[in-house]
Order: sequence, then C-alpha cells, then structure tokens
Amino acid sequence: MKHRRIPKRRAAVAGAGIAALVAAGVTFQTANASEPVQTSAPETLSVAAAGKLASTLAKDLGADAAGTYYDATARNLVVNVLDEGAAETVEAAGAKARVVANSLAEIKSARTTLKQDATIPGTSWVTDPTTNKVVVTADRTVSKAEMAKLTDVVDGLGTVVELKTTKGEFKPFIAGGDAITGGGGRCSLGFNVVKGGEPFFLTAGHCTESISTWSDSSGTEIGTNEVSSFPDNDYGLVKYTAEVDHPSEVNLYNGSAQAISGAAEATVGMEVTRSGSTTQVHDGTVTGLDATVNYGSGDIVNGLIQTDVCAEPGDSGGALFSGSDAIGLTSGGSGDCTSGGETFFQPVTEALSATGTEIG
Repeated sequence: MKHRRIPKRRAAVAGAGIAALVAAGVTFQTANASEPVQTSAPETLSVAAAGKLASTLAKDLGADAAGTYYDATARNLVVNVLDEGAAETVEAAGAKARVVANSLAEIKSARTTLKQDATIPGTSWVTDPTTNKVVVTADRTVSKAEMAKLTDVVDGLGTVVELKTTKGEFKPFIAGGDAITGGGGRCSLGFNVVKGGEPFFLTAGHCTESISTWSDSSGTEIGTNEVSSFPDNDYGLVKYTAEVDHPSEVNLYNGSAQAISGAAEATVGMEVTRSGSTTQVHDGTVTGLDATVNYGSGDIVNGLIQTDVCAEPGDSGGALFSGSDAIGLTSGGSGDCTSGGETFFQPVTEALSATGTEIG
C-alpha cells in the first residue's frame, strides 16, 4: 500500500502516554515474587499471540491468575500465579510463570480503598504486573497535608501498594493555538474511522468537551462533534463535513505515514509509537493498564493505558499505535519531550465499540 503524508492543510490536527515502570531488556523487580518456575522454556511469541494466550490462561487459571505482561526482549509472555500448580499450567501452555504474593482480588480491593479514601487531585494509580503491586503516583501539586493523608492510606494497605512521586503535573494535553475555530484550543487527530459508510475521526474526549467545531491550520472547517465522553472515558468522535482525504494512516512527520489496518488491546511490555501535532513522533513502552488518573482539574478518568512515551500540550487525541494496529488516543500526563514524562491513553478498542465505528 502506498503511504501518503497527511495533507499540509490538515497538519495541525493530524497525528496519530505515571512513571516508567519497566522497559524491555531491564531486570524485572521481584518484590513479593519468587524466582520463575524452572520447567520447559517458554515459547517465543509476538505481542498479538501473547495477548491471545494471556486471555486463554486467565480463563483457565481463574482466581489463581495474578496478572500478565510481555517481555519484549525475550519475546515471551510472563504470567503471575499464586501457586506451583498454576505455574505448571502456565509453563505447559508455552508462557513463563512467576509465583507472586498478591492476588488480583487483593489488588482490586486496594484500588477500591484508594478510590474511597485517597481520591486526591494530582494523583494516579495503576496495577503493575511486573511488581505485582498497585503503584500510586503523586504529582508536584499534591500538598503536604494531602501527601500525609495519601501516605497514611498507602501504609495501611501494606505491601500491595507502592507510593511514588513525579516532578511533573498531571493534566490533559490541550493547548491554545490556531487549527481550531470556536474553541481556542488545539488537539491532534487520532484515527480515521467509518460508520455506516460515512467518514469520521477519533480524538480525545476532553478536547470535544470544550470544542465542537474543528478546522485545519488554514481555518477551514473540517468536522463537527458527533459523540463526546469525558471524564468517564476520554474519547470524542468527529464527523467530517469537508471534502478532504481521510486515509487510514498516521502521520510520521518525515514525509511518510504508517498504514493502520485494525485495532488491538494494549499489553504491558508492548512497544508503541505516538504521533501528535506538537511533538510529532516518539516511541516507548506500555507500562500499565486500567490506570486511574486524577487530573488537577478534578476530573477522574479510569481504564487508561499507561506508557513511558512523552507528550506535550496539543498532542491530545493523537494516535498511539503498534505497527499497523491502533492502540490508544492521547489523554494526558506529566513532563515533556525534553526531560521525559509519563502519559496516559484512552484505549481505542473501547472508543470504537462505544461509538459503533471501525478503523478505516
């Protein structure tokens, strides 16, 4: 398929996520975990194959399953389990088993307690299968009194939870600028989609909550909102109103584009790429799933993908992808692409299902 660069007059809205917990090739933390069960060697798997095997094993293991992640260096699936019997099942299926201390029920209970007792603006929490813990992060806006309260709650949860801080500030990535009329903000296009044979595009919901009519960098209107969801989720669907090309591609900002042929679920350890109108293209790794982030505005968004890919204001809504698969829409985070940072993404599969659209 011939790659085409997104037309120049759409560049301002073209585009394709807190802490970096694990990257391919590093030694995984083993707090609360024993050494991997030494039986048969795990199979070499693609990310897609690992995801399918993870789903199958989760059903087979039931309550004995305690999370999974993908080791991109070894190219195999790592499965956390609670006992040696479950570990044998995992190894027999071709994955790598690790006996850990915390069950998914204990982790879920800890997350419920955090939501009830520690919902503080400027904080987030995510389940990290590489450490078998819930990792709570507080940004620089959290006051001393709030930090004391957060620490007290975390200490009460014992070894199931780990507390970290970040120098950045959690916020949705949206910035004032041209490219948007009638709203005074700028975001990035995520993925072109179709519904009933008509063309639409997905972007961030916090963008469509504040902006209803979208234009390109020349000020020409290209679309109007059809669906907007924030903060329950962070996706928006925009219907094209102008006769412009809308290929199923992501702008790589080097004169070429990545064709997008489908959508896939994120997996911890998956290598991903983000494209956005402010900082263009950056790579990284998925570090957590089902993240909850408390943006400084008081908006709490659940079910996000966490990555160590950098992003900045204006990258909101931009595409997170892995090869030809759409993975997420840029939601927010902290830091920047000079000093680094943490970024969250709305899963694309959820947005597609909720809006009744398909990649295309």
